[in-house]
Amino acid sequence: MERVYTGVLREHFEENRQMAFLSGPRQVGKTTTVRDGMPESAYLNWDRTTDRALIVGEGSGLVERLGLDMIAGNPSSVIFDEIHKYPQWKLFLKGFFDTYGQRVRVAVTGSARLNIYKKGGDSLMGRYFLYRMHPLTVGEIGSVAFVEDMVKKPVRPEPSILKSLLQFGGFPEPFLKSNIRFYNRWRRLRSEQLFNEDIRDLTNIQEVKQLEVLAELLTHQVGQLVNLSSLAGQTGMSVDTISRWVSTLESVYFCYILRPWFRNVPKSLRKQPKIYLWDWSLVTDPGSRAENLVASHLLKAVEFWTDAGLGNFGLHFLRDSTKREVDFLVTRDGVPWFLAEVKTSASGRLSKSLRYYHALLGTAHAFQIILDADYIDEDCFSHSEPIKVPAVTLLSQLV
Repeated sequence: MERVYTGVLREHFEENRQMAFLSGPRQVGKTTTVRDGMPESAYLNWDRTTDRALIVGEGSGLVERLGLDMIAGNPSSVIFDEIHKYPQWKLFLKGFFDTYGQRVRVAVTGSARLNIYKKGGDSLMGRYFLYRMHPLTVGEIGSVAFVEDMVKKPVRPEPSILKSLLQFGGFPEPFLKSNIRFYNRWRRLRSEQLFNEDIRDLTNIQEVKQLEVLAELLTHQVGQLVNLSSLAGQTGMSVDTISRWVSTLESVYFCYILRPWFRNVPKSLRKQPKIYLWDWSLVTDPGSRAENLVASHLLKAVEFWTDAGLGNFGLHFLRDSTKREVDFLVTRDGVPWFLAEVKTSASGRLSKSLRYYHALLGTAHAFQIILDADYIDEDCFSHSEPIKVPAVTLLSQLV
């Protein structure tokens, strides 16, 4: 299936001169997407020896390969894949773009965060636009066409979509196959590549086995407040080391951190964040897995909207010292926009905390998202009062 990001890339190169950076987890579909969006591009992969020699070579090999030594009517195109593994990749791209940027379209993909820069003179600021690619979601599966509206009309998904996403995750290959034996083999191989290749190539961490232990512990803390001291005690490492390792796991898209929103919230929690996984299928507890799935849908939406230039969006949670809590708060340009509380069943009452924070922060919408509720063909965002909504309906309105 063609991803929504393919249309984003096509639009990017029709309207912008900047490089397109497409970052996201390993095996989320970056390479296929960028090659679909730039079908006649030269493709250079840092992991391929011959391509690496062209990138680091001092001769004219790369220029000749891309046809930049010839007059051409139309710009050529090139994709640099996994180039972030090159220690001087930012300096290389800066020089290449400054020299040939008017004559070549450049796309850069990577399985580590491409918007993290060292201090110094090799910043690429102003030379690229970043697009953060996420796994498949209910909204993307229902409609892959790129739309500029932040929320779409609800679209009835196939009945098994949500169940399949919960079981197999949103990474394209295991989701599309929906075969448990394939999924188990894919998951094991991806884990081996993540810890034995990506982390080895990008960091100086030697205690990879202990890092794997930390990753396993985090899968059981999804949706909970992260306690670094407790994790340090369980792994036998210092708190500072655990903090660095969590940042490392973030940088290679194993997990992501949500921080509390405390502005205008009396007695708000301020320091302890929550953690979620990019592959929510790794979470064993059904309630936590459902919450992680919704978190990932919301994170994909806020990052997509931000990357598309529709505003500056953020994802947080709410909790105060009296333990009033709402799972998620989406902000728009620094202002609370809508709340989301996740429940697996519709049998319970509407959350008192959802009502409280909706009134306190003046949010435009407040949703209690019900996982087991059937699809309803109604725009969730047409309601301004706190309301229960089926997960399949609300999530179909997002990217």
